[in-house]
Amino acid sequence: MAGGSNVVRVGEQQARVELQAAIRQACAVAGVAPSVVCGACVGIAGAARPEVNRVVQQIVAELVAGDVEVVGDMEIALEDAFGSGPGVVVIAGTGSIAYGRNPCGETARAGGWGFAVSDEGSGHWIGRRAVSAVLRARDEGVANALDEAIQREWNTHTLEQLVRKANASPPPDFAALLPAVTRAAEESANMLAAGILHAAGDELAALGLAVVHRLFPDGIAHVAMSGGVFRHSSLVRDNFCQRLRFEAPDVLINPELADPLQGAVQRARSLAR
Repeated sequence: MAGGSNVVRVGEQQARVELQAAIRQACAVAGVAPSVVCGACVGIAGAARPEVNRVVQQIVAELVAGDVEVVGDMEIALEDAFGSGPGVVVIAGTGSIAYGRNPCGETARAGGWGFAVSDEGSGHWIGRRAVSAVLRARDEGVANALDEAIQREWNTHTLEQLVRKANASPPPDFAALLPAVTRAAEESANMLAAGILHAAGDELAALGLAVVHRLFPDGIAHVAMSGGVFRHSSLVRDNFCQRLRFEAPDVLINPELADPLQGAVQRARSLAR
């Protein structure tokens, strides 16, 4: 476990510190030195950009002597879900993206263009929508328990503090509000929170359908889910499945979440053979 290592967001220097810290921790737990690792796969956002791929390759190669593969984070999720076979994986974590491959080996993606213009249904999207919704409720003079839950999570105590936090530059961690929203919806039956999670399921289904329609014109496809939003919110997960089945009745949904970490391990093992 380490901090963010997205080269585009945190820069090369910080990415080096965090990524190498994670490698050292993993090797310490395994009881091996990084220099004896014979294969490593890094799934990271932005890896399709040659400049990002090159930087990450270099960062890892400074510790690992073996072969290093750097791929997009969606590729390791697809690997765990379907191996080298066809299918579509919809990922909802801090951000969101759908990625798939058909029997001919053709790939397609939808979403994942960044918080400012995309990432619908993600943890960031849910947190931002929740703050927006409670501010709208205040405008209408309606008290809502979700407001209190967000204030507790962000350790703010007044409207002014909440607004200042929400509009800070750089932006706050909206995704950190996901647990508060899910608790409000699923434990306290808060309708405002439930509506946001329901909408997130719709948005994620739309991402999956976009890829299904492009790669599987007959609508017959296997779809998997991955990421913390699906893992922590049954409302998002259930509505995603219902919407997907309504729009594409022939889609087969894997109820088990794909684990990107296992996908990375599988690819690393293939390098080491």
